[in-house]
Amino acid sequence: MPDRPTIFALSSGRPPAAIAVVRISGPRAGFALEKLTGRVPKPREAVLVRVHDQTGEAIDEALALWFPAPHSETGEDVAELQLHGGHAVIAGVLEALGMIEGCRLAEPGEFTRRAFENGRLDLTAVEGLADLIAAETSAQRRQAYRQLKGLIGDRAEGWRRRLIEALALVEAGIDFSDEADVPEDLIGPALHAAQQLRDEIAAVLPAGRRGERLRDGLVVAIAGPPNAGKSTLFNRLARREAAIVSPYAGTTRDVIEVHLDLDGYPVTLLDTAGIRDSNEPVEQEGVRRARERSAAADLVLWVTDVSATGPGTGVMPGALNGSVVWQVENKIDLASDKRDNHRKESNYKNEQEVIYSISAAKGDGLDVLIAALAAYAGEYFSAAESAIVTRARHRRALEETVSALERAVAEAGKADGREELIAEELRAAATTLGRLTGRVDVEDILDVIFRDFCIGK
Repeated sequence: MPDRPTIFALSSGRPPAAIAVVRISGPRAGFALEKLTGRVPKPREAVLVRVHDQTGEAIDEALALWFPAPHSETGEDVAELQLHGGHAVIAGVLEALGMIEGCRLAEPGEFTRRAFENGRLDLTAVEGLADLIAAETSAQRRQAYRQLKGLIGDRAEGWRRRLIEALALVEAGIDFSDEADVPEDLIGPALHAAQQLRDEIAAVLPAGRRGERLRDGLVVAIAGPPNAGKSTLFNRLARREAAIVSPYAGTTRDVIEVHLDLDGYPVTLLDTAGIRDSNEPVEQEGVRRARERSAAADLVLWVTDVSATGPGTGVMPGALNGSVVWQVENKIDLASDKRDNHRKESNYKNEQEVIYSISAAKGDGLDVLIAALAAYAGEYFSAAESAIVTRARHRRALEETVSALERAVAEAGKADGREELIAEELRAAATTLGRLTGRVDVEDILDVIFRDFCIGK
């Protein structure tokens, strides 16, 4: 596309820095590089150049690289300047590029958009790249990198190709049944392929939500009655004064959250208002939010003041009965009956009741609690590490694909099942998979038909 604008932007971090990378992509990238440096180096070979502006004044000395299309990140001609990372240097180079006809500053995400449009990345890889940049923990980084390298995109494209093969069989039976070189029984193999695909795709969906959760983090809510030491525990786990600690009941009114890295796994920690009956409207709203966020959390730490209530006497609200709850008996340094951290079996919902005894103020028992939280996060995300579904968009697309394949199989099972409807459902499934990766091409079906059955000779 010779008339397409050439874009440029600072591709490295915010200045000042030791090195700044300015990238140029588009049909005039080579011209722009030559205009600023006087030369275009050999492809993929770094050379030292002097960068100057339109008047010939030197701006900086830099390394220049040249990546001709299509062997570049965007699939277009790409030039790169590795400059000294000062504000004035970067501003001077960007200003000089902006004065070249046909060149303009890139919009957010435009380099990646061009890589997608030129077939260098599919949509799932684009999402993986965004997740890799945003990753805060090693587990998130590993998942994002696998997505970038085609964890779901390659699988989806393989499924789509098999769907196209099945659809081609049905379409050939409908449109070319009078051709001598087209076999009579085509619907059987097509439906067998559709059933296999339905089962394969459905099998990856159950672990999908944990793959999505890994992007956002395990949600752990600290809940309990007022003055139990919830905010003190919250600050201890956050390792900073994130919440106000006060001897007065009802200090925490809204939900406070921090993001933690526990042994490489992301955890979102919530500090909630003390749960009790209150006539004060603001506190009532805080309690409502506390109940709501705690009920939706992956894990609840129910904190009680063991020095005031005694061990084993913490009472949880019924709204949390469906959540995974660990009881945390706080202020053991003030209690006469100090307890060791322990676990005891409970028949309630065949789950394990977990009790930890700590002193949030002095730190007693916190190392055991933190180690348990890290182990729980690791166990929780163990399935997520291998999950290929990491976004709600992926899950919806695969669910729609499974539904379309089920409808195709159901139509074939009818006594009066119509091949046209079967073909339409297979086409819908292939289109949905194509939308997942961003590749939808109806000509693929005709390509397979003509390739496999030599029609049109």
